[in-house]
Amino acid sequence: MASNDDEHADTVDPMSGSVTRSGRVAATRERILVAAERLFAEHGPSGVSNRRIGQAADQGNNTAVTYHFGSKAGLVLAIARRHTEPIEEIRLHMVSSVEGSTEARDWVACMVEPFARHLADLGTPSWYARFTAQVMGDLSLRRIVSREALGRPSLVRAGEALHACLPDLPDQTRAERQDMARQLMIHTLAERERALSEGVDTPQGSWRRAAVGLTDALTGLWLAPVTEVCEPAEQKPARSARS
Repeated sequence: MASNDDEHADTVDPMSGSVTRSGRVAATRERILVAAERLFAEHGPSGVSNRRIGQAADQGNNTAVTYHFGSKAGLVLAIARRHTEPIEEIRLHMVSSVEGSTEARDWVACMVEPFARHLADLGTPSWYARFTAQVMGDLSLRRIVSREALGRPSLVRAGEALHACLPDLPDQTRAERQDMARQLMIHTLAERERALSEGVDTPQGSWRRAAVGLTDALTGLWLAPVTEVCEPAEQKPARSARS
């Protein structure tokens, strides 16, 4: 297996004073993750080659991404995990604080605010919201990221509690609103992240205010009335006068 340039750099163990390979590998992986997240956020996964990621991460070896992550899917999953773990920690505290609530808004907030709070913690510029929006546009990668995020215990609990608070919605309406809620949350946060990175004014002055407004909107979406649609009766083609 070819080695990477960074794996020849000196990393010193503070206890023994010796150079550690694990430290070099960890530093290399981190550089690749940071570079890939930014490039995927800007250009989408399909628009970025492993070679380009390696170059952006200062890796002279073109196989660096494959060496450390196996595939682009493995790299995307590793990026997602860097963020879902701290988001999960925030959400666990929120879920615990509202446990037993029968207010839909409380549980919607458990879905929105941890994501927004994490973005605030990242500072500006950040790339994760835009990375998520780009990846969700790729069917195969969407499945990978969705499994990683949606399987987290706090999100599972928040989803169950939210649905218990909702009126009796038809299955198709529930599925439709789930899709709407996901799109609205991801793209609203991604657009704010982009605006902040470009120095553009945003409707709300902080991530906290943006999260509150988004939570209000999503709560309204879930609690909106359901209008029954009566489809027009299918009309048979007119018969020819000769028939």
